Amino acid sequence: MKKIQGTVVSLKNTNTATVKVTRRFQHPIFRKYISRSKKYACDYQDLKLELGDLVEIVETRPVSKTKHFKVTQVIKK
Repeated sequence: MKKIQGTVVSLKNTNTATVKVTRRFQHPIFRKYISRSKKYACDYQDLKLELGDLVEIVETRPVSKTKHFKVTQVIKK
């Protein structure tokens, strides 16, 4: 199971949080560090989430067409 940390960007949908995950890696030729980000639709229940929270998400079985991750815990408010 993948465990990823990200920031809550949107809470507009019911029981769905949009989490933005940013990863940094070194370019194979130029050796500069590059940041890439991706948004995941995550299922959450019984958690008090707010915009800007740092959360941990875990890969799960598909809950809907776009939701394949679940918020497990809030790391930092």
